[in-house]
Amino acid sequence: MDILQTDIKNILGLGPKWRTLFMEDMDISTFDDLLQLYPYKYVDRSRIFQICDITNEMPFIQICGRFVTMQTLGTGRQQRLSAMFTDGTGQIEVLWFQGLNYVQRQINYNDEFVLFGKPSVFGGRFSIVHPEMERADRAQISAGSLQPMYNTSERMKRAGLNTKSIQKLMNQLFNIQLQATVNETLSYRILNEYHLVNRSTALRIIHFPQNYKDLEKAVFRLKFEELFFVQLGILRNRNINRHKQAGIKFSEVGPLLTDFYKKHIPFEPTNAQKRVVREIWSDLQSGHQMNRLIQGDVGSGKTLVALMAMLIVVGNKLQACMMAPTEILATQHYEGLSSFVKDMPIRVELLTGSTKKKSLILKDLAEGKIDILVGTHALIEDTVIFAHLGMAIVDEQHRFGVQQRAKLWKKGIIPPHILVMTATPIPRTLAMTVYGDLDVSVIDELPPGRKPVRTEHYFHQKRNNLNAFLRQQLQLGRQIYVVYPLIEESESLDYKNLTEGFEYMKDAFKEYNVCMVHGKMKADEKEAAMQSFVSGQAHIMVATTVIEVGVNVPNASVMIIESAERFGLSQLHQLRGRVGRGADQSFCVLMTSEKLSNETRQRMQIMVDTTDGFRIAEADLQLRGPGNIEGTQQSGLPFSLHIADLAKDARLVQYTREAAEKILSEDPLLQAPDNQGMAQRLSILKASSINWSSIS
Repeated sequence: MDILQTDIKNILGLGPKWRTLFMEDMDISTFDDLLQLYPYKYVDRSRIFQICDITNEMPFIQICGRFVTMQTLGTGRQQRLSAMFTDGTGQIEVLWFQGLNYVQRQINYNDEFVLFGKPSVFGGRFSIVHPEMERADRAQISAGSLQPMYNTSERMKRAGLNTKSIQKLMNQLFNIQLQATVNETLSYRILNEYHLVNRSTALRIIHFPQNYKDLEKAVFRLKFEELFFVQLGILRNRNINRHKQAGIKFSEVGPLLTDFYKKHIPFEPTNAQKRVVREIWSDLQSGHQMNRLIQGDVGSGKTLVALMAMLIVVGNKLQACMMAPTEILATQHYEGLSSFVKDMPIRVELLTGSTKKKSLILKDLAEGKIDILVGTHALIEDTVIFAHLGMAIVDEQHRFGVQQRAKLWKKGIIPPHILVMTATPIPRTLAMTVYGDLDVSVIDELPPGRKPVRTEHYFHQKRNNLNAFLRQQLQLGRQIYVVYPLIEESESLDYKNLTEGFEYMKDAFKEYNVCMVHGKMKADEKEAAMQSFVSGQAHIMVATTVIEVGVNVPNASVMIIESAERFGLSQLHQLRGRVGRGADQSFCVLMTSEKLSNETRQRMQIMVDTTDGFRIAEADLQLRGPGNIEGTQQSGLPFSLHIADLAKDARLVQYTREAAEKILSEDPLLQAPDNQGMAQRLSILKASSINWSSIS
């Protein structure tokens, strides 16, 4: 057994109370877990500050001098010890609220002391509360000495488990219980190729650094290791699954795709669409099940690419299906696909919860008379049986649970090829980790002739100007979305709510029809309201984000997003994508209060500056981090990241991906002697982590 898997109860000085706090508050139960409790910052303990130089901006300081006065103030719980400390350049008050008798016994006016703590201002003068204190002749002050600072929970702090006590535990662990070198986890080849320090050295330096140069090397090594094993785990899992999972092998594209491209395609595909179709065709010839994600911004033409893939399948006498998260989106896909192939010998049907001739569709599907079936989660019901399912396409896949998707994949005699589509652009560094078990195709080009949506940022006091503009658009025959973040009034949040907004729009635009849609409505009421807008009967739709995906109204040219500060970049971009689908110039107006944080102002400016979903996704990743990017939560990472950051370490993600690919291309099962340590580490990490979603 690896010594690092030893329970932390075996660390001398760690009692049961602290062990429980580590386990419950920090999920730390082994030596290995504790070593990965990395400091969040370091304080330079090599410098002695002069009291006269202290400023408000200093987080921690170290001063050297003598105590000149000391007195006990207050009574009971208000009792405190106040001492004046001087270094000859000035004086500072030092305060203690606990352990007063112990402190008094330590202080001798003739001795020189080194104090370390955080200065604060009270009553117009600086003070330090509960500093670390050592006699100057015993203090360890050396050039480049850095003090690590550790994150702890409030419960841990109350129990006395703070940075200093964690340092003592680390010292006990390293210098007494881990006297032997910690086992290396990376191969010698990787250590040499990427100029990495060994793991034992890196761990010792990160907890006991002497200078920033060594610390930088240790941090790089540990970040590399984390990201490398994430990539190694994902790629190895994908390779194993694909080796096991045979797929339907196609030797020719078939007559339907050729006929469609020659006679029926409505416009010339973009170069990006052509590239993605070639990538899909390569998968279909491989003999292994295709597992491919298509990323494409709103309006980039993902549906046409999906159709061309399905035409290959249908042209080879098999069936295809497409599953969408909402009935309206499924209906739009059905209508779009039907119009594309209306002059071709292909039968397309729609299956949703409200489909009336369901029994006839199910019968014909089982007999192989339906070529393409489009639907909602109704497709995964047990009564839905395909004669020969060759391809399953899932749109906006993050809106379906893993079990739902798995049911769909089991409907083929041989597992069908899988094509996943999302209109939520994800930065490449995140896609290769979150969707690491999928091959990723990107449609990064919009069809020619589409006019970018013009985006403006308005404050609420410009409401009258906005209304005049909206009236002008309505007089031109256009339709308008108005999106609110809340359904009911919130006493704690000063945001306009949906119901007030609905009444306001009805009053401000009396001569026009206004409908309202929100998530608390009954399904049939919601569908009826949406259909009234789709048909043009309603001119203004006031809604929550339920319209983010699933409404395609080319005549809608204006998107008003109320309280836009409540939304993340990805969601703002998705909402904006509801307009700009027709030939007319479209507009998006971001309405906010004037009281905005710097980060919120950045978000608004990014939306105004660009309509490129991938640029927005990169900015979102930088601002909010990977855990908050829409669509990434349920996929997750195979192992937790303790020190690496997908947003800040994008280049390192690429390096580790390449390193993992190179290793696995030469040694897929990690059986070579030099790779044994990596195989063992991967096994330990997998055993201690939750199984991540796999498409296979």
